[in-house]
Amino acid sequence: MNESEWNIDPGLSPPTRDDAWFPAANTSPAPPPQFTAPPWGDPSPGTPPPASPRFPASTPVPSPPSLQHRGGPGRLVGSLAIGVVLALAIGFFAGRATSSHAPSVAVADALANAPVTPTGSKSTPLTGKEAEPVASVAKVLSPAAVQLQGEQDLGSGFIYDASGLILTAAHVVAGNDTMTVRLNDGTQVKGKIVGSDEATDVAVVKIDVGHKLPVAQLATGVPVEVGQLAIALGSPYGLTQSVTSGIVSAVNRTVPGAPNNTVALIQTDAPINPGNSGGMLANRHGQVIGVNDSIISGSSSGAEAGNVGVGFAIPIDLAKSVADKLVAGEPIEFGYLGVKTKDADGARVGGLVAEVEANSPASQAGLKTGDVIVKVDDSPVASGTDLAAAIRARKPGDEVRLSLFRDGREQQVTVTLGQSPG
Repeated sequence: MNESEWNIDPGLSPPTRDDAWFPAANTSPAPPPQFTAPPWGDPSPGTPPPASPRFPASTPVPSPPSLQHRGGPGRLVGSLAIGVVLALAIGFFAGRATSSHAPSVAVADALANAPVTPTGSKSTPLTGKEAEPVASVAKVLSPAAVQLQGEQDLGSGFIYDASGLILTAAHVVAGNDTMTVRLNDGTQVKGKIVGSDEATDVAVVKIDVGHKLPVAQLATGVPVEVGQLAIALGSPYGLTQSVTSGIVSAVNRTVPGAPNNTVALIQTDAPINPGNSGGMLANRHGQVIGVNDSIISGSSSGAEAGNVGVGFAIPIDLAKSVADKLVAGEPIEFGYLGVKTKDADGARVGGLVAEVEANSPASQAGLKTGDVIVKVDDSPVASGTDLAAAIRARKPGDEVRLSLFRDGREQQVTVTLGQSPG
């Protein structure tokens, strides 16, 4: 899968994934694959998600301006419509506040005599990094930004190790053994794909240029806060070294049905478009907080797909952890709880335990069918995929505290996570 973008209806039901099912020349839908929930806490087996988001933002090689569909079976440039028309209802309300108490004479005199700042006066200008934080971040990180080109598609990446290691998204390199890497100065070199993990959508590419390369600083261990500045660098539509900015709109976002639906993603309104996948999402200090991964678009056509202010990035802590495993040739291991869940549908939101696997960490901790898990440590759980993402973010051997409701009463259970048998 080399292209992705999510089309979600106004009711926020999960979108339908179509890029992996149809060849580029075929627009008639094929039946979706059978859904089997992973053992760490996704919906119960046999229950397909209502739909599935499509994955990000790589863009076809001979792309702009028409962005025609290209590629073999399973590859689409842009997205196929899921048949929804987004409606926007705008309400405007006007009102007037009144008070039954008139201001005192002293207050009225003070207001009347208050000094007035001339309209044409100038405020003190900001200087240094405070004046142009986005420009400062772009200057620091652009040297490490690269464009990746495969047989069919273009994407983004960034150098995170001076030896030539490049972090990107797995769907950007899918179907390729090597990638053409375009550096900041325009130099093009061949890159070898070191490894790729579809479950997290993380991949590593290696280049060898005979000298040390500029490296992007990673914000590992740095908390990401809602509302903080977010700066995206990449190659949307093949336009290299493009910089956009916005804020972090939300953290710990999961979307049921997505290939990496058990990853808690960073949501941002920084404009992300096809081709940005695999590129950097950075904070105001010039540190990478995430790997740009996917978008939601209201477009009904892949050729028209674009940013609508809802993009997602893989948190850098997870991406770096997976990258280290790929480089070392080690298996990708995540925490394992041993439950199958679905979304709670009662008065309380959370992950409803539909099944507890025998001899699993969950069974040993005393979890029962019908429990509604609402927190993992201090992280709220609003759905089954939220629970899966929270567990996946931990390692085997980690001890977690689960807050749950059983028979209407809140309880806390401590569980030592195991290693997934799959």
